Parts: sequence; structure tokens; C-alpha cells
Amino acid sequence: MQEKSNNRIAKVAVLIPCFNEETSIAKEVIDFKSVLPEADIYVYDNNSTDCTAELAAEAGAFVRNEPLQGKGNVVRRMFREIQADCYVMVDGDGTYDPADAPAFVHAVLDEQADMVVGDRLSTTYFNENKRPFHNAGNCLVRNLINSFWKTDLQDIMTGYRAFSRRFVKLFPVMSSHFEIETEMTVHALDKRFFIKTIPTQYADRASGESKLNTYKDGLKVLKTIFLLFEEFRPLLFFGAIALLMLLLALILFIPILVEFLKIGLVPRFPTLFCAGFLAIAGVMSFFTGVCLDVLVRKHRKDYELEVVNFQ
Repeated sequence: MQEKSNNRIAKVAVLIPCFNEETSIAKEVIDFKSVLPEADIYVYDNNSTDCTAELAAEAGAFVRNEPLQGKGNVVRRMFREIQADCYVMVDGDGTYDPADAPAFVHAVLDEQADMVVGDRLSTTYFNENKRPFHNAGNCLVRNLINSFWKTDLQDIMTGYRAFSRRFVKLFPVMSSHFEIETEMTVHALDKRFFIKTIPTQYADRASGESKLNTYKDGLKVLKTIFLLFEEFRPLLFFGAIALLMLLLALILFIPILVEFLKIGLVPRFPTLFCAGFLAIAGVMSFFTGVCLDVLVRKHRKDYELEVVNFQ
């Protein structure tokens, strides 16, 4: 085990959220126990209808249950219940390489990383994953996050991560399903946590079938991105809306102004009223963003104090 600065042995926990993973869970538990013999392995069963829980227990994992369906709900319970100095979280489908886990733990315990991201997209993901819409969706989400938050992360939706105790215990989990990875990433970026990326090998599921619904879950993720953008970057969000409204108002108003200068009359009052309302709405949107931005900056300061005072 790694040692903390006060000579206390650091505790490592491997967290595996599972739903119907009987074909892979036993091997995954055994593999993680072999590369992280000092770690406690927790399998959180999310209403599986197969033998996932029984096989995980036989392989040596601590098995717990989350009755609310959805990965985000499982992560919320895991983060609330488990006490550790380093948390390694991995999907239970056998698609990630346990051999990378010691490097993840080293980054958290020895390099002070708050979140370690297992980067699939720079290695084998596009060769292994034969679903073009999934591949396109991963790239779209990555580009949106990097654009909105001015960063250069390579993999946003990976299910292989490691966290510091500080990150886990100060992260308010709001998502219920597969949007959780996006939420964790945006939270880490907004609160300026130290994120370290480690390339990891990816192998497609043995069945070749993903539990993700390309369109349904993809729309949920995109919705989450824009809601988080509104929440964390309100001035930019509402400022963009304000600019759009003011441009539309200007487009409607210019022809009316030209006619008025020519003939001294306003022949299209409805268009003038519409332009006026758009201009007013644009101004209101801008000042809404200003007010919310003040609140967000105040929240960031309060959060910084929470981080400083966290034990």
C-alpha cells in the first residue's frame, strides 16, 4: 500500500457499478485484486436479473445494492458510503485493462491528482468499437466540453477513473444515468481540480452489444452539457442568447428605420414592436447572465473554502 505523509497506510477502494454483468464480473474482480492486492473491491449491483452479485461475492468482492436504476444513482451511493483515500471506478463489463490501475492510484496518492481519466479515445477505442454513432457521439461531447471550458481533454465519457477523497466527498452527484461522466468532468474543470489523463487500452464488450442507447442516452448527455454550461457559465450562456436577440432586433429594425428616413412614416408597426420586444428581452437576458455570474463566482469562493477546510 501507499503511505500517507502522516505514516498512515492509504486506503484504496475499487468501485464497480454493475447491471447484468455475469459474463465478466468475476474475472474483473480477480484481475483487480491481483494488480491492487491492498485494495477493497466493491461491486454495486443495480437490480441485476442475472448472477452478477453472486459471482462477484464468490470472486472476493464486497457486494452492495442500489435500488434506484441508473449509473448516476449508483455513483451517488458509492461516493456516500465508501471511505477511502483513493477511489478507482471502473465499469463491470470487462472493457478496461486492470493493469493500468496502479498508475491511477499512484497519480492520486503520490502526484496529488484529484481525478484521473482513463483515455480510451487515444488508444484502441475506435478500432474496437464498431458503432459509428457512438464514436461520433464521443467526439462531439469531447469537442463541446473542450470548446465551452477552454481545455484539451481527450476522453470525457470514459468509465475508468480514479479520484481523491477530497473530490469524492465534495462532489454533489445530480445525474441519474450515463450523464454522470460528463457531470464529473465539468465539475472538476469548473472547480479547478487537478485532472490527469492516462491512456488506457479498451476492448469492446464480449457480446458486442452496448447498454447505451445511441440516441436516447446521447440526447441526455447533450442536454446535461448545455444545462451545466448554463449553470457554470451563465454570463456566456445568457450573453450569447442576448446577442442573438439583439441581432434579430437589429435586422428587423433597420428596414423600418430606412423607410422612416425616406418617407417620415412607420408603415409596419407590428415589426417595430417585435424588434422592440426582442431588444428588451436581449437586454434582460444579458443582465440575467450578469446577476447569475455573480452568484456562481460567490459559490466558487465558498467551495474553495470547503476544499481548504476539508479533512
